[in-house]
Amino acid sequence: MTTRVSYPVEIKMKAIEMRLAGVPVRVVMNELGIRNKTQLKTWLCWYRNRDMHRLEQPDGKQYSYGKGPGFKSEMEGLRAENQFLRQQIEVLKKIQGVERSCRLKP
Repeated sequence: MTTRVSYPVEIKMKAIEMRLAGVPVRVVMNELGIRNKTQLKTWLCWYRNRDMHRLEQPDGKQYSYGKGPGFKSEMEGLRAENQFLRQQIEVLKKIQGVERSCRLKP
């Protein structure tokens, strides 16, 4: 059985920078001591999806339901809440559009 390894944020960011610069996966793994290549893919995915808060959480530790990530400033929290509310409005608009198109067809 293998033990879990938790990498610091600095290592994760260095690995992401190296991959974006075109450094091969094996070289990044050897240089930074990363055991699993799928871990690099996960970090890159989080980076591309702008889920930077996920890089700071310990491996294997997910946020509790409904709590979400802690924000460094009040403004950051308000921006996240604003984005969430905009997404809810967009979903409602799509549902209303589908409803209308269903009523119009005989």
